[in-house]
Amino acid sequence: MRRRSVLLAAGATAAASLSSPAPSHAAAPARRPLVIGHRGAAGWRPEHTAASYTLAVETGADWIEPDLVPTRDHHLVVRHENEISGTTDVARRPEFAGRRTTKTVDGRAVTGWFTEDFTLAELRTLRAVERLPLVRNRNTVFDGHQRVMTFQEVVGLARTLSRRHGRTVTVFPETKHPTYFRSLGLPLEPVLADAVRRLRLGPRECVIQSFEPSSLLRLAGEGLGVPLWQALGTSGGPYGHPLTYRDMMSPAGLRRIAAYARWIGPDKSSLVAPSTLVADAHAAGLRVGAYTFRAENQYLPAELRRGTDPHAFGDAFAEYARHFALGVDAVVTDFPDLAAVAREACRTRPQDAPGLVS
Repeated sequence: MRRRSVLLAAGATAAASLSSPAPSHAAAPARRPLVIGHRGAAGWRPEHTAASYTLAVETGADWIEPDLVPTRDHHLVVRHENEISGTTDVARRPEFAGRRTTKTVDGRAVTGWFTEDFTLAELRTLRAVERLPLVRNRNTVFDGHQRVMTFQEVVGLARTLSRRHGRTVTVFPETKHPTYFRSLGLPLEPVLADAVRRLRLGPRECVIQSFEPSSLLRLAGEGLGVPLWQALGTSGGPYGHPLTYRDMMSPAGLRRIAAYARWIGPDKSSLVAPSTLVADAHAAGLRVGAYTFRAENQYLPAELRRGTDPHAFGDAFAEYARHFALGVDAVVTDFPDLAAVAREACRTRPQDAPGLVS
């Protein structure tokens, strides 16, 4: 009971910061922009697999991002969503045909197979597949060759890759649908906090992100000592919260975020002119990591597309250069190799060292 009381008190203190602006303090001078492998190197390998994470680091990623969802027996596994028909071969497994169902997740009806209906042992029998086979048909050659990973396995892989490459690889977990999972009795935050402590993850090895402030406030109350990252959408607001993303990106909203988080993660479209978000965030003491950079035409601004094939590559380097010039502190990308090349070409901050968290 005492631990719960302490956590609630800490959460209440942090929650108060959402209504009371924190004092403004300019961010420390940014190091050269970090390259964050979005679910690994998802442009080249099926996402959230050991192959994807390994390739991301080998080609220049400083951080790797695992999305976290729970199993029925409350283990944290790494999937883009808890509905897994698009990222595993579960739909082709007759032994699990009866698990297909429809659920309401964050107010939206979703049909398929859900991690919370499987034990970890059952999920380990599944194999990963490419989530966007029409866009990234080249990646389907790897379908069926990689299994679902746990968060602990991603940390272990990051440490192996750190030793191999002589630099710290940071893990960047996201709590997915935390309010929904809390309602099922499968809260993400205490399990993640226990893992951070047990694995002795420090601020250079782990940064935790979420779109839901309540999830980050719970983690702030755990006193983990790792930086927190408030992800921001483009419309509406975080599920279960009265806030809008527009309000959160105002100067006052950014000061409130700075009371509990070190980073904001806006969609890259939120940063283009006439936006002052990068400057406003830095003035509030926050660093800015923009998402999600992809190379295919359909994900690029119209003026950077090449040809009419939506799946063909456009001028991704120009988009990176544009955002590096805006002063972003990190880019979250499906193609960390391209981001690393673009960063080197731009030499935005050549005097600083990459891959550090402070």
